[in-house]
Amino acid sequence: MRGWLERLAGLALAERSRWITWLPVALGAGVAVYFMLPREPPVWPAPALVPPAVAAAFLARARPFLLALAVGIGAFAVGFTAAQVRTHAVAAPVLDGETGPVAVRGRVTDVDPGTDGYEMRLARPAIPGLDPGETPRRVQVSVAADAGEKGAAAPPAVGARVRVEARLWPPPGPAAPGAFDFARRAWFQRLGAVGYAVQPPGRVGAPRLTGPAVRMAAARDAIVDRARAVVPGVAGDVVAALMTGERSAIPAAVLDAVRAAGLAHLLAISGLHMGLVAGIVFFGVRAALALVPWLALRLPVKKIAAGAALAAALGYMLLTGAPVPTQRAFLMTALVLGALLLDRRAISMRLVAWAATAILVVQPEALLGASFQMSFSAVVALVAAYEWAAPRFAAWRGYLRDAGQGWQLPLWYLAGVAFSTVIAGAATAPFAAFHFNRLAAYSLMANLAAVPLTGLWVMPWTLVAFAAWPLGLEGWALAPAGWGAQGLVAIARTVAAWPGAAHFVPAGPVWGLGLIALGGLWLCLWQRWWRAFGVAGIVAGAAVLMLAPRPDVLVSRDGDRMAVRGRSGNLWLSEGGGYTARLWLRRNGEPPSAGRPWPERGPAAGGALRCDGVGCVYRRAGTTVALVRDLRALATACRRADAVVAPGVTLTPDCSAVTVDRRATARHGAHALHVGADRVRVERARPTPGARPWTARR
Repeated sequence: MRGWLERLAGLALAERSRWITWLPVALGAGVAVYFMLPREPPVWPAPALVPPAVAAAFLARARPFLLALAVGIGAFAVGFTAAQVRTHAVAAPVLDGETGPVAVRGRVTDVDPGTDGYEMRLARPAIPGLDPGETPRRVQVSVAADAGEKGAAAPPAVGARVRVEARLWPPPGPAAPGAFDFARRAWFQRLGAVGYAVQPPGRVGAPRLTGPAVRMAAARDAIVDRARAVVPGVAGDVVAALMTGERSAIPAAVLDAVRAAGLAHLLAISGLHMGLVAGIVFFGVRAALALVPWLALRLPVKKIAAGAALAAALGYMLLTGAPVPTQRAFLMTALVLGALLLDRRAISMRLVAWAATAILVVQPEALLGASFQMSFSAVVALVAAYEWAAPRFAAWRGYLRDAGQGWQLPLWYLAGVAFSTVIAGAATAPFAAFHFNRLAAYSLMANLAAVPLTGLWVMPWTLVAFAAWPLGLEGWALAPAGWGAQGLVAIARTVAAWPGAAHFVPAGPVWGLGLIALGGLWLCLWQRWWRAFGVAGIVAGAAVLMLAPRPDVLVSRDGDRMAVRGRSGNLWLSEGGGYTARLWLRRNGEPPSAGRPWPERGPAAGGALRCDGVGCVYRRAGTTVALVRDLRALATACRRADAVVAPGVTLTPDCSAVTVDRRATARHGAHALHVGADRVRVERARPTPGARPWTARR
């Protein structure tokens, strides 16, 4: 045993140069623990750990393992503290409850157009009946295409002051236990109310562009409008998305096809787009300066090109609104270009680690999002893969050139695309399955066609359009970019139409995803043979996600719909349609359009469900759950059933069964029941209301 420990210690010391890459992992662990706690912790324990950890690291600076342990504990405490500080720093009023139609006034800071209307965000709103100290800092209002008797008018301009009659309510919690928590994200966006307009908004003031964020949003809207005016149809929407990150106007059917084909990353401004922008500007400026011998011999051409590329990347990030993937991509691009300016090595795993560290310190809540997880998992896997493969690829290319077979080099480009697609696809698949319950079966084939089209045709033309904008000649570049966008849409639709293109998988527990993430990090961050132990974590996490039990009964957060799982595993819905129903189906591993309605009377769900005029009875594993529609059924249900679900009424304490009623859904939001032999286990979306700042207190 001692020999094995000494051998492992030797391996760890041999990889001492990689220890720093675990710094963001320790930070992320602190952030994750903070958000997983059921109650808001005291403010002092985590910060109190930092000084002792720093002192211990200083005292243990000659002992590598003790030094690493002290730094890890300190980083964990810093991550926990950063998340806690950020949570309280963004605190803003949240609406207490639903309001009737009220006249909301505010300044438009963002507009997201869609196929059936648009959403707008208002800053510093004035809401009748609320004191300034109780008024949310921001509200989000959806305006349907048919809002009001005359229909919705064109969206207001960013910066305009508007008045809109709207119903408002607090940002809703998860639609199912363990599902995406919109209320938590809204907290960090200082979004205190959401709602919908009952009449189209009216303008009460001319647009006033104040502040860099509003100015950038106005510029983004202008670019989107121009791209759609020049390039007709869905291709214009795609070009606008590639230029600004604005995807809301792309039809839902096209977005579904893009996701089914595994091409969604092409519409999310991240590493690929940032690298293309910086790369095209870098090589373009460098080539232009090299054409002038006098300049090329007297100026640091490479560094000037790197500075120009850095400025272009910064402008691109600001223009797209700086979402997390774009921030990560810009940080990494900036580090690469900074390394070129300082004559250092450009790309390494340390670069990825520093980018992750910066984001986790500034925006620790980003760790919870699919964009952070998928972008960093892809980049970490690609860097690790190319650390191993790059020397081999370089040797093969050199051999082909020396052998006079340079004509094969374009094939190596496609091979590189295929290699990158396989690595990135494998790295992001667990996160896509966890967050979106979908896997793209033909992603490799789709990317082999779409990535070269995007990188070699569409993105260069969009950059030409940006450069030609001050001269009013952008239309000449937008048109060919639109031809490429049409090709992208055609590829997505073709691949999505293949049998089995989109495979839906059921939702699993978050700790299964955590095992996969830790296993993947162990596999990628180390370089010697012991990295193979990470495969065990990946396999264990995948088993947890695949074998996790699915809920048998679901109740929505507002109690207006229920669902049961039939004997074949499919969901049967009391009421179809809507976001909640689609999410339930997706988390059950079914297409969002696959819902089956409950019958008014008679059996359903393979005989597990039977309905009559006053309600339904669900039986599984010898256990009975009464789903009550009518008060007349309550007495019998409480007496005979093991559990009673009656979200429309408040049950009396003398009902001895496990109950989910109006009071339970109002306090705890959505519910999930796991029905077993002689027992019913209940999950709640909000186990303890008010225990965290973003959970409602009711």
